[in-house]
Amino acid sequence: MIDRMNSKEERDSNVSRRELIQSAAFVPLAALTLSAQQPAAKGALTPGQMKTLVAFIDRLIPRDELGPGAVESGAQIYIDRVLAGPNANEKATFIQGLEAIDAYAKRVHGAALAELSAENRDQVLNEMIDSPFFSRARRLTLEGMFSDPYYGGNKNFAGWDLIRYPGPRPAVAAEDQALKADVKPYRVSAYGTKFGQ
Repeated sequence: MIDRMNSKEERDSNVSRRELIQSAAFVPLAALTLSAQQPAAKGALTPGQMKTLVAFIDRLIPRDELGPGAVESGAQIYIDRVLAGPNANEKATFIQGLEAIDAYAKRVHGAALAELSAENRDQVLNEMIDSPFFSRARRLTLEGMFSDPYYGGNKNFAGWDLIRYPGPRPAVAAEDQALKADVKPYRVSAYGTKFGQ
């Protein structure tokens, strides 16, 4: 385990794909080049990191016949805003995970995750499915797809439409909400902010 904590130059070039992805949380911050990159507006991720995130969540919840996927729903915007919040440790660990994915994709497939075919992206993601990073990224993606649009995701209420959630009903009594009536969607967030139809 100690060997996994060494810098990239000291690592054995034959490290297994599982070790590479699982070790992402232990990459020393000094090995990262984050300070040389500029974050996206209102967010924490650089354009390159955002590109990797988009490639990741696009395969996690792709667009299909039922409707928009995570990218079209703006889950990446939600995730970027969460990472820009006060928890700097979470941001650093998440970015290390994104960088580990790209490093693995480049080593195995010769290109960054965003440049791979859907099939090769799926292969990379399947290799890391048991990692803590994958679990965190999946949870943030689901939050971004189904949370209140106020937070940046669930664009045009795509997530709520997918699960047939009509939106918050602040002016309706609890007993009236339980009547199982066909309720027309209410296009206002819980914070009173109106969004596109």
